[in-house]
Amino acid sequence: MKRLLVLMLWLAASLSALSALPARAGEAAPLVSNEAAEQHMLALTRNLRCLVCADESLAASQATLARDLRKQVLQMIERGETDQQIISYLVARYGDYVRFKPPVDAETWALWYGPFALLALGLAVLVFNIRRRAARVDAPLDAAQRERARALLAQTGDSE
Repeated sequence: MKRLLVLMLWLAASLSALSALPARAGEAAPLVSNEAAEQHMLALTRNLRCLVCADESLAASQATLARDLRKQVLQMIERGETDQQIISYLVARYGDYVRFKPPVDAETWALWYGPFALLALGLAVLVFNIRRRAARVDAPLDAAQRERARALLAQTGDSE
């Protein structure tokens, strides 16, 4: 009789534990109650750089700081702050580095126009070198050089 009582208690405890499990395995509970706010947060953080992993967006990063910043952005969205206010806050706190596309201003001029300036400088050096070589090749031969060329031509003509 004791065994039957213990078995019944164990079975009751097991059933109550099973009823506490989610309906489908593998599904996590939603992190936020407002799905639209979460989608807005993800869209906004795709354009912001993770401060820990430089080539990843804030939305894609799994770093602890990125998770905290996503939560903070979500809270700001739920408070009704605009995208510009949120970005301004993050830039004020972390600098223009947090943006994937920093604004064009005095601090970022070299970042935006530096590659084009280097390309133009490289092209100028290439054109200068090509013209200098062409001028060297097109220069007329002096008398000594012409005699040497005739001698070389005569020498190759004799060997055939």
